[in-house]
Amino acid sequence: MLKALFALSAALEVATGIALLARPSEATVLALGSPLHTPAALTIGRVLGAALLALGAACGLAHREASSPAARGLVAAMTLYNVGVAAVLAQAGLVAGLFGVALLPAVVLHAALAAWCVFCLRVKAP
Repeated sequence: MLKALFALSAALEVATGIALLARPSEATVLALGSPLHTPAALTIGRVLGAALLALGAACGLAHREASSPAARGLVAAMTLYNVGVAAVLAQAGLVAGLFGVALLPAVVLHAALAAWCVFCLRVKAP
């Protein structure tokens, strides 16, 4: 179960990270329905892309060592990340009125990944 979580997270985070590094404004339009207009916003979008690429790489490497204590720590960090992203994106849609075609799927996906992480943390590693 944990190996599947790492594999899926690696694929999603690497793909999103590459999209944000290459085309931060277009990726933001998909999620929030609004482009990034300033050089500072584009820079922050690319920094986020680099961070997601790093998270994806960590998940990809942890896939091979899913029963290690470090893997459990990564799952704890992923839990915080997924809860935070789901909350921030939900707030963006509900309070700030931002909406892109990928917003609702992203909120649901991050909430589901957070729940999966919590489940994996509660189950004893083999």
